[in-house]
Amino acid sequence: MTHTVEKIGGTSMSRLNELRDTLFIKDGEPQYGRVFVVSAFAGITNALLEHKKTGKPGIYANFADGNGEDSWNDALDQTRATMIEAHSEILEDAQDVADATDFVNERIEGARNCLVDLQRLCSYGHFRLNTHLLQIRELLSGLGEAHSALVTVLLLRRAGVSARLVDLTGWRDEDEVTLEQRIMSALEDVDMSNELAIVTGYAQCSEGLMREFDRGYSEVTFSKLAALTGAREAVIHKEFHLSSADPKLVGADKVRKLGRTNYDVADQMANLGMEAIHPSAAKTLRQAGVPLRVANAFEPEDPGTLIDDQPADTAAVEIVTGLEVLALEVFEQDMVGVKGYDAAILDALTRHGVRIVSKVSNANTITHYVDASMPDVRRVEKDLMRIYPQSEISIREVSIVSAVGRDLLGLSVLTRGLLALDEAGLASLGASQGPRNVDVQYIMPRGDMGAAIKALHDKLVTQDGQAFPLAA
Repeated sequence: MTHTVEKIGGTSMSRLNELRDTLFIKDGEPQYGRVFVVSAFAGITNALLEHKKTGKPGIYANFADGNGEDSWNDALDQTRATMIEAHSEILEDAQDVADATDFVNERIEGARNCLVDLQRLCSYGHFRLNTHLLQIRELLSGLGEAHSALVTVLLLRRAGVSARLVDLTGWRDEDEVTLEQRIMSALEDVDMSNELAIVTGYAQCSEGLMREFDRGYSEVTFSKLAALTGAREAVIHKEFHLSSADPKLVGADKVRKLGRTNYDVADQMANLGMEAIHPSAAKTLRQAGVPLRVANAFEPEDPGTLIDDQPADTAAVEIVTGLEVLALEVFEQDMVGVKGYDAAILDALTRHGVRIVSKVSNANTITHYVDASMPDVRRVEKDLMRIYPQSEISIREVSIVSAVGRDLLGLSVLTRGLLALDEAGLASLGASQGPRNVDVQYIMPRGDMGAAIKALHDKLVTQDGQAFPLAA
């Protein structure tokens, strides 16, 4: 257990030149004993699939939606140009640029041939395109990580580092292997003490990572690799510190670096969209006993925040965060004492892929706070009206603001938080605290989320002064 497994996100990867002499090389010495799992350069996966936030179609979405061969062919050409531009800005040697460009061309043209062949095959009635879409999504996604990993290896070798590309994408590989087999086979002859292994964040395997995790696959690969190889520590490099709130909301002078927390808090953060790590990846590390460190990639001397299973030394609110949600409220007078209402609602939410963030219920009302689009929730509403035609169903735009910590026992967070909101002239629509004492949730009008986060942070973090200063 002498090595670490470390992941670098896409935004940080786009500043690879800066990381060369901090993460990979320090004081002129290559940092062997570290395995790096890399994401695609910023914006590349959006171009390959679809834009994560806006939904703008990339190659995959144009192909899957049947937008015509010209649309996805044009998207392929545009993505090729974007990838070449990305590595041309990073690599300084002309031969390295040429090698990376040849790599991009070979992979892009291979993907194009695959799409053309599949489209031709599915023009026959016996073959259905939708049965192959997941494989196409995985093939395209892997292009981004393979590209960034190769560019990293070229950059490091030019600087005198013994770097090895570990390509888990299964390009032109005919073997059907599990994720564990893919990882262990690829690392079999890597000498971690004398080589820097640069590993693709996407791994092709029989489980099909995107089927369950979609674009969270790189953290799943990262965590599995750390667990399988018995890493001393798993590290995620971001372009910021994990802090007690968004500094843009509460003020950069008031925000605190977490410094240390546990996997319970990480799970609560993920539930509210402030994801330190994918929950499934956190579970893998937790079960393997591998601690996780979240560090600022551009402040290499700062230890960042350590996440493990250790309890807090002192009860404290560590973070205040929020998420805009929709409140789906089902009122039915006949619900009292009757079983099955909640099960039917859950079935409808699951059927339409709606993620539940939180829920509350009383004798005749069940309210689910969900992270989903209005059209999806309207479809759930339509299903429920068929099942319970006498019910009253409403959908409201609200937000959940949560105070989270490893141990909130004895802090009266629920009461003090409500008082803080009242003092700020804000009215909570509801509030709840579970017996585990790791979070308190306040339901707020959609437009009051930012002000509520600031008010709660000022009262429960800044005034209490329990967290580590950001500059520590």
